[in-house]
Amino acid sequence: ARSGRARRRPPDRSGVAAVSPTRARDLVAVTAVAAIVSYLVVLTLYRWFPPLTVWTGLSLAAIGAAEALWGGYVRAKINANEIGDGGGRLHPLAVARSVLIAQASAWVGALVLGWWLGVLGYLLPRRDELRVAAADTLGAAVAAICALALVSAALWLQHCCKSPNDPSDDPQGIDDAARE
Repeated sequence: ARSGRARRRPPDRSGVAAVSPTRARDLVAVTAVAAIVSYLVVLTLYRWFPPLTVWTGLSLAAIGAAEALWGGYVRAKINANEIGDGGGRLHPLAVARSVLIAQASAWVGALVLGWWLGVLGYLLPRRDELRVAAADTLGAAVAAICALALVSAALWLQHCCKSPNDPSDDPQGIDDAARE
């Protein structure tokens, strides 16, 4: 007596806004816009920039490493069903806060990656004619790689915070029971 159509989950009426996963295409768009803007800024202001060293972006890598390690810990706790109140368990609010930190880090990382890609877009063609550009290229490249590492770690942390039966894995928003 059921129709062949799948039913969608009823909307959440708790009054709390649901946090949706960060979409990679949105991050790519932000990175592209930031790269264009930063290229234009660097085009006019590069002569006043301080020297770019390999240390310039390493703080991003440190944050990315910390998020990746935390993601592994959260994933292990979720898989072991150790989420909740009490000793040896990870509090659900810590997981929720981790998702928010992951999303903020992904957006910041995408913006910073765009910045460094714009800087590289300026430096790479000028390495032969400007000695300073040649010296700054390695620092900008390391910073861009570190920003990419931060985005990757943030998306990993966000993924690790999903519950095993998280419906956000289904792009249609259809739960498994409705498919049968």
